[in-house]
Amino acid sequence: MKGAELEAGGPSPPQPTQGLAKGDESEQPGLGPEPTAPQQCLEEEEALIEFHRSYRELFQFFCNNTTIHGAIRLVCSKHNRMKTAFWAVLWLCAFGMMYWQFGLLFGEYFSHPVSLSINLDSDKLVFPAVTVCTLNPSRYKEIKEQLRELDRITEQTLFDLYKYNASSTLLAGARGRRDLEETLLHPLQRIPVSPGPGRARSAASSLKDNNPQVDRKDWRIGFQLCNQDKSDCFYQTSSSGVDAVREWYRFHYINILARLADTSPSLEEEALGNFIFTCRFNQAPCTQANYSHFHHPIYGNCYTFNNKNDSSLWMSSMPGIHNGLSLTLRTEQNDYIPLLSTVTGARVTVHGQDEPAFMDDGGFNLRPGVETSISMRKEALHRLGGDYGDCTQDGSDVPVQNLYPSKYTQQVCIHSCFQESMVENCGCAYIFYPRPKGVEFCDYRNHSAWGYCYYKLQGAFSSDSLGCFNKCRKPCSVTNYKLSAGYSRWPSVASQDWIFQMLSLQNNYTINNKRNGVAKLNIFFKELNYKTNSESPSVTMVTLLSNLGSQWSLWFGSSVLSVVEMAELIFDLLVITFLLLLRRLRSRYWSPGRGAGPAREAACTPARFCPHPASPDLAAPPPAYATLSACPPPPGWACAPGQP
Repeated sequence: MKGAELEAGGPSPPQPTQGLAKGDESEQPGLGPEPTAPQQCLEEEEALIEFHRSYRELFQFFCNNTTIHGAIRLVCSKHNRMKTAFWAVLWLCAFGMMYWQFGLLFGEYFSHPVSLSINLDSDKLVFPAVTVCTLNPSRYKEIKEQLRELDRITEQTLFDLYKYNASSTLLAGARGRRDLEETLLHPLQRIPVSPGPGRARSAASSLKDNNPQVDRKDWRIGFQLCNQDKSDCFYQTSSSGVDAVREWYRFHYINILARLADTSPSLEEEALGNFIFTCRFNQAPCTQANYSHFHHPIYGNCYTFNNKNDSSLWMSSMPGIHNGLSLTLRTEQNDYIPLLSTVTGARVTVHGQDEPAFMDDGGFNLRPGVETSISMRKEALHRLGGDYGDCTQDGSDVPVQNLYPSKYTQQVCIHSCFQESMVENCGCAYIFYPRPKGVEFCDYRNHSAWGYCYYKLQGAFSSDSLGCFNKCRKPCSVTNYKLSAGYSRWPSVASQDWIFQMLSLQNNYTINNKRNGVAKLNIFFKELNYKTNSESPSVTMVTLLSNLGSQWSLWFGSSVLSVVEMAELIFDLLVITFLLLLRRLRSRYWSPGRGAGPAREAACTPARFCPHPASPDLAAPPPAYATLSACPPPPGWACAPGQP
């Protein structure tokens, strides 16, 4: 029956051999038990971390999948080498240009540029402090006799040098020239000057001259100054005889004032009404609580209005001449020192409440018989410190001690720096600046060479050899007042009679030339609009990132994620390089027997057959598994547990 079926149906296809049950034996003689058919290899499972096997594979994967424009052209045109080379060069050039622009952007960012913004605001303004000085140095009670002696010596010196008779009783009551030189150090002398281009020098003294030569005369006026051991001397001269006499008189006047430093002299302060006839602010009269008084060695009695120590600061709510400070001043000279101050009138300066009044640096003079109207505009400047600018907030980081009882300003720092140099080099303090604790003012009786040291330091200070201008940084916040002046004759011819009559009745104003003894001052805000200049970073981090993104989009048309792709590419390159190096080192140094390890591993590793799926038409019969046998290991070798 079976045979018929076989004949009718033809040869039947081979059937798979069924496995034998446990205990059964094979019915075919000569053949051993058939091995169990190996299981089909499953598809490789995706690992947690995978890396490419070569640089070529990594590069192709990156070019095929990146979002950077132009990268895919490097692989899609691989059959055309000219196109591949063209796109490679173009891609590298674009890459280089982009990073060149990146370098410029980063350089601009780390240079910390600033931009200046100007804002105009309008509000009630605090009126600044105003300091007015009499231009009439006072004669202290304690030094009046010494000043009279200095005046007599000066008059005799002028007569000897210029044949000028300062007074009709000078020659009758004056002592001889030799006696005067014995009582006064550093006398004023006539110094011969050679007519040639060179300077006249004494072979014995080898004296130096600090000032340029004046060819109009064959001599100049000056006084000699020497160091402590008289090894170096020079003449302090001037091209003008008037300036030379004033400088010499000022030098001796400073020495006389220095002797009063510890005696607390009485200033013989004038009453406010003797100098200031009228004072009004916002049409209201001033009171004693609105001003403070101090004495300046050169400019005399000074009064500061609206100082920070006053009871309440003045506020300006309206601009104009009638809404400011108005002063009527007395400008006649009482107890005048003609060789110290050669002008008449008054000295005025405008400054902040927390700033000292530097009369030499920022003041201006008022002319008698003239009404001076000063209009102001406020300006504020706010600088960026740190990396954006060399400024200081409060001066605490400046290597100069603030000797003034005020806030930090650059002028305060510069004057304090010069005073520190005086104390360090000369051993005493200059009388025009505040002195540090425990230091006395300079006087040639106690410090015989201080004049030599001072004029040397003054020259070094002018050339910035002391470094004060580098040490004293600008403050980050500054408030300035821009002043503009207008002048008019005051009082007018039509009104001068009744004005002088009222002043004489109310203020005891009795002077022959009345117009030369009075002056009027008006200080007011021109407008309440004030300008604020503020610095801000020109390139911030947001601006930098925006510019970088613009450059990246320009050259590659990509985004931030493309940057991450580039970072991933670099990371994969490093990992592949590391693995290749590690494999080479392991094969060279870590394997015993120089190659026995890999052979042993290959012999002990079971073969894995992963047949590729074939088409049904080309299907091949399965291999005869019974003919396959395990490779016997060489003698002396043993496989690892679990391996055949």
